[in-house]
Amino acid sequence: MAVKKIQSALISVFYKDNLEPIIALLKEQGVKIYSTGGTQKFIEEQGAEVTAVEDLTGYPSIFGGRVKTLHPKVFGGILHRREDEGDLSQAQEFDIPEIDLVIVDLYPFEETVASGASEQDIIEKIDIGGISLIRAAAKNFKDVTIISSRDQYGELEERLKNNGGGTTIEDRKYFAAKAFQVSSHYDTHIFNYFNQAEEIPALKVSENNAKALRYGENPHQKAHFYGKLDDLFEQLNGKELSYNNLVDIDAAVALMAEFDGETAFAILKHNNACGVAKGASVKEAYLKAFAADTLSAFGGVLITNQTVDKAAAEEMHSLFFEVLIAPAFDEDALEVLKGKKNRILLLQKTKVGGTKQIKTLLNGIIEQDKDLFMETKEDFKVATKIAPTEEQKDALVFAAKVCKHTKSNTIVLSNQDQLFASGVGQTSRVDALKQAIEKAKSFGFELKGSVMASDAFFPFPDCVEIASKEGVAAVVQPGGSIKDQDSVDFCDQAGMAMVMTGVRHFKH
Repeated sequence: MAVKKIQSALISVFYKDNLEPIIALLKEQGVKIYSTGGTQKFIEEQGAEVTAVEDLTGYPSIFGGRVKTLHPKVFGGILHRREDEGDLSQAQEFDIPEIDLVIVDLYPFEETVASGASEQDIIEKIDIGGISLIRAAAKNFKDVTIISSRDQYGELEERLKNNGGGTTIEDRKYFAAKAFQVSSHYDTHIFNYFNQAEEIPALKVSENNAKALRYGENPHQKAHFYGKLDDLFEQLNGKELSYNNLVDIDAAVALMAEFDGETAFAILKHNNACGVAKGASVKEAYLKAFAADTLSAFGGVLITNQTVDKAAAEEMHSLFFEVLIAPAFDEDALEVLKGKKNRILLLQKTKVGGTKQIKTLLNGIIEQDKDLFMETKEDFKVATKIAPTEEQKDALVFAAKVCKHTKSNTIVLSNQDQLFASGVGQTSRVDALKQAIEKAKSFGFELKGSVMASDAFFPFPDCVEIASKEGVAAVVQPGGSIKDQDSVDFCDQAGMAMVMTGVRHFKH
């Protein structure tokens, strides 16, 4: 691996953190440094000699700094090929120097947008010179080393020390790849900013934060999580999160968001709730959720929207579970829960944002709006002669919330504050109902007076007929079948109440 000695460098950066060791190395090696504005002043303060870019080009920085490095002597110095006789001849003819190292970063566009700044401030953070320098140096990686982010300063320092002030072709190609990743990420965020208004039908996604997972759904599958998980959670205990943990955590957080302002608890397995309940305390809500399926709760993901206290922690401690998520934990509760070292405890710092869902499919990607609508009692349209009581309406709202977050086809049976059972992911709605009934009975629930929720309409009256035999008193469903009236007529005959919402909640 031949080492190419760095003899000249162009440095122009927004962030100067941790740049000092690089300057010291370049100074020690006698590297000629070109720079601009604040970066030039910073380098000179380190005791290194600097040639101003405007002295090289013969042009000052103009238009408020919008144009300062965009000049043939700068880009020619980067782009000319050192082994091409024609390029070398032209470089000599026009007095263009060789530039071996470019250290440049980009204006903080993404951060400026996130800060809620004005459009004028955001537009000024669209970098022109920096992005051009990065692309030019990366294109000519055979001759030039490009450092495109302050995150790479440490790597450059290490390689310069190991190589006596130079870089190998492998080094330069590696930093070029990094540079194109930086530039593509930057352009993605600029496009997405403009496309909020324009709605051009193009999908641009870029995420720099990658976390390698132990494996995917199964041990033979590799997996990564891309995103800023630390912005959402603080992990207080336990082993590394797995792919399956994350999928269940996503489902748990989405379900619990429906119970804002209430004390709720949910237990999930394979993306579906096996227990959901509300209570006067976290302990009470947990015990009611656990009672819905004491078998499936083993190895589950647990979540609450209130502070976990010692009383709740002591109840949960005897259960083997993978993950517990809460917005806060009392110290004495943590002491109890940390008794099992592999148990994952997540403090949820904020709600999950975003309005879109994306999934790879076939040879492409599908994208859709998130299902962010949740019906309230005001959205219910009574279809039967008998209207549900207020207590039944509360129960129907509760059941509909759980139903929305359960795999289709699904049927949910509950009262106003406790899931009795659900039929999950069945190929027919009748099968889903039969599964829910059998499960509810196996855990000792009396279905007389309960309510039923369906994620989609009833094409036939068979489901309400079966539910009526079990004593179900009220039903919520979207409606929309050409045979809706058949189900309504049966409910009228059986003395059941039915409401329709007009909103389907398929979850595939």
